[in-house]
Order: sequence, then C-alpha cells, then structure tokens
Amino acid sequence: MIRAESIGEAENNANIEMDKIAKWAGDNKIKCNNGKSKVMLLTRRKRKEQKKLAVYLNNKVIPQVQKLKYLGIILDYKLT
Repeated sequence: MIRAESIGEAENNANIEMDKIAKWAGDNKIKCNNGKSKVMLLTRRKRKEQKKLAVYLNNKVIPQVQKLKYLGIILDYKLT
C-alpha cells in the first residue's frame, strides 16, 4: 500500500517501491509474475482527477483493476 497527497505522488511512490521490490527479487533469484500482479486505486477523495495509474514491474505496466481477489476475499475500489 502506498499513501500520498495526490494520485500522481502515489503513482511515483508506487513505481519507486516496485523498483526496490524487483531489485530485491532479482538479488534473491526470485521471479515476480507480472500476469498475477494488479494495481488498484483506493481513495476517499471525490475530486475530478485522472484516476488511471501507470505502475510498472520489470518495465511492464501492471494492469489497473476496480476489484481483485486476495486470499479468497474480493476487494473493490470503494472497500464495500
């Protein structure tokens, strides 16, 4: 999870953290599965900002979703 004041700042922070994760995984001979990776924006703000994120893992865009399943629990962007 990334917390930030704006969506752009969150996107930048997420990319920085994903680079760290990818480097750590490579150093430890672990491969990250890009096909199973997803990104979802959770926000309480109702401003009209662009809500499309471009987060990268191994130089490939991670698809953005409105809901995802994690450990059998379906989470949506509104957390309802």
